[in-house]
Amino acid sequence: MFVFVLEGIGEVVAGDDLAALIAGAAGTRLEHGDILAVTSKIVSKAEGRQVSAADREQAITDETVRTVATRAFPGGVTRIVENRQGLVMAAAGVDASNTPDGTVLLLPVDPDASARALCAALRESTGLRLGVIITDTVGRPWREGQTDIAIGAAGVAVLDDLRGTDDAFGRRLFVTVAAVADEIAGAADLVKGKTSGNPVAVVRGLEHLVNELDAADAHGATRLLRPIENDMFRVGSAEAHAEGFSEGYAAGLAAAAGDAASVAVVVE
Repeated sequence: MFVFVLEGIGEVVAGDDLAALIAGAAGTRLEHGDILAVTSKIVSKAEGRQVSAADREQAITDETVRTVATRAFPGGVTRIVENRQGLVMAAAGVDASNTPDGTVLLLPVDPDASARALCAALRESTGLRLGVIITDTVGRPWREGQTDIAIGAAGVAVLDDLRGTDDAFGRRLFVTVAAVADEIAGAADLVKGKTSGNPVAVVRGLEHLVNELDAADAHGATRLLRPIENDMFRVGSAEAHAEGFSEGYAAGLAAAAGDAASVAVVVE
């Protein structure tokens, strides 16, 4: 496997034909089985998701479905939230970098749909069987730093389910499901960089992961989202403490009320 960037895409604005820009930058360098890792920022710009926002915090609030964790710092509050796309990330994915003053950039409304449209257009224009992953940068629990993950995908497997297979020593695997789309996104970010101005990378050598387009999102990045009922860390530590205190306080009041009723009955 190797990865290379597509240079020369330039600044993207609302209404741009992203597939045409990418195909033009690629020229004749694409091959069957290539996977294009596309930074969500240019998808959002092409889709007109750059909006006026004098207050970024209000934009974050507007994109928030559920607050997961908060932490105050000098000058503000860091918010980890679940956004409208179902992604749990800092600031709901609202981005104020590389946008004009007084504006912010929101994530694509439906990253999987954006990936499908882009993949279909690129396959049609190039005649090649390609995959597309839309990437964004996130932090991670328990780990310092940030990395890129897949927030949208089309024409490419996002998970490699190894359950039921054997390891090199013949032991059966029961829980191993590789998040290959996230791994591809991270590898692509190593060559795209954060400040190079190269928003698209081509990942070659993983053609076994490229598949047919599926309008039902069977292969979309939404498959990478863990259902909240299976999430052992659905809230932050401070929020968990507050929930436990509230529940314990309510239980204590209920117990006290029950004791008072018992006493009242004895007195009568």
